[in-house]
Amino acid sequence: MRIEVVGRNIEVTDPIREYAEKKSGKLERYLDMIQLITYTIEKESASKEVFKAELVVDVEHHANFVSQDHGNDMYALIDSVTDKTARQLTDFKERLKLNNR
Repeated sequence: MRIEVVGRNIEVTDPIREYAEKKSGKLERYLDMIQLITYTIEKESASKEVFKAELVVDVEHHANFVSQDHGNDMYALIDSVTDKTARQLTDFKERLKLNNR
C-alpha cells in the first residue's frame, strides 16, 4: 500500500505528512484490498487560511473511495476525511459480507 500526501498552493511539511500517514494506517484495518491512498491538501484562498482536503483510496476491483472537507485546521481536515473514508470502507465491507452469504 502506497501513501501519497500532495499539496496545492501549500508546502506539505514533514509533520503533516507523518500525521496523514499515521492516520491512513488505520484504513487498512477496515479493508485489506487498498492499493493507494492519496491525500490532497489545498489552500483555497490566498488571503484567508481556508483549506480543502481530499482523500482518494484506490481499492482493487472497485471504484475509488473519495471524501472531501473544508476548514481552517489541516490536522482536523485529515481526521475528518479519514473518518469519512473509514465509514465508506466499513459499509463496503458489510455489503461484501452480505453478498457472499
